[in-house]
Amino acid sequence: MPFIISKVNIPINAAQEIKLKTRLGKAIELLPGLSEKYLLAGFESDCRFYLRGKNDEAIAYIEVSVFGNENHLGYENFSAAITKIFVEVLNVPPMNIYIKFNDIAAWSVGSVYFDRR
Repeated sequence: MPFIISKVNIPINAAQEIKLKTRLGKAIELLPGLSEKYLLAGFESDCRFYLRGKNDEAIAYIEVSVFGNENHLGYENFSAAITKIFVEVLNVPPMNIYIKFNDIAAWSVGSVYFDRR
């Protein structure tokens, strides 16, 4: 049940969005038991971000929410893969890519409820 929301301060065209979606779908496999089959991905472009007091470079803020991986298995490799994707597809400098991981304790898809307790 992973969810990735990406926010960048630059435009994303349709071809770039497809590349991001496809490559994130492959990268999610670095986390145990996950695949694109269960991935929900969202993209927001042209966000207003200031980093180090400036907004003159590409910036990315990415939130990754994962259910049932409280030991963070694969997170280091997944972070490296996300960084590579955003550098190659959108030319965001690595030091301008911020990734936040959220551990999900409970999750629902429609009326189906999951709880890791």
